[in-house]
Amino acid sequence: MKNILMCDPNISEGKDKKIIDEITSSIKKSGGIKILEVLPDEDHNRTVYAYLGEKQDVVQATKNMAELTFEMIDMQKHKGDHPRLGALDVVPFIPVGGTEMSEAVEAAKEFGKFAGDKGIPVYYYEDAATRPERKNLVNIRKGQYEGLAEKIKDPEWTPDEGPAEFVAKTGAVMTGARMPLVAFNVNLNTTDLSVAKAIADAVRHSKGGFRYVRAIGLRIKEKDQVQVSMNLTDYTKTPPSIVMESIRAQAKRYGVNITGAELVGPVPLAFMEDIMANYLHVHDFSINQFIETNLID
Repeated sequence: MKNILMCDPNISEGKDKKIIDEITSSIKKSGGIKILEVLPDEDHNRTVYAYLGEKQDVVQATKNMAELTFEMIDMQKHKGDHPRLGALDVVPFIPVGGTEMSEAVEAAKEFGKFAGDKGIPVYYYEDAATRPERKNLVNIRKGQYEGLAEKIKDPEWTPDEGPAEFVAKTGAVMTGARMPLVAFNVNLNTTDLSVAKAIADAVRHSKGGFRYVRAIGLRIKEKDQVQVSMNLTDYTKTPPSIVMESIRAQAKRYGVNITGAELVGPVPLAFMEDIMANYLHVHDFSINQFIETNLID
């Protein structure tokens, strides 16, 4: 198969099942799409989708879901623990199966123009970024939705597409092209949010931690715990095993333990190589040793 892309859009709704289900249905409308996961999170009040298909099918499915998201989600009423800039907060296009990054950039630009023409401010990030300071998603999202009305007035933060004005209902969209990242969360057996934030500071790159780690501390109300929520933006250069052991060591300093971890969304099969090497101590392991790998055309 050629020109296969994955898209992992995040919407600012994780509680209303009707909205989540309707947006899921809108993704399927264009056909040719395989939905890998739909992951709502009530504490974050956010849902992460993951789907893939041929390039134009993925772009069309994303346009469909965007239109419904802009219609159904009102950011003026939104509250949640996860940082966000808009109703359709972030829309990354990810090349898979040998597809070139340039194809993902083209998809992001096509979608971004579509959203901008709908009257939504749009920022391009990562490999689709138009300026170096916009490459990092964190820089664009700084100030969040609540600070967007003032931020968008700054000429340095004029949107790449759409109006250079605050749209209260939808906020802004960030779309881009990137390699697969790993959304990796670690839960701690404490309710002290300051502990999770301190550990997040210790591992995230912007605070002097690991180069390819973004991390924040969050409260997980339903579990009466706190969480170190991370994106590993290049798991090949900062292996997850190193990050996990650093969190374990930091947690001991505060007298707390890790209660569990979670992967949000699909992960590349190559991600397992680090697990095999560093936790099972299997040397010279190759993903070709997985039986299922040899069943893929």
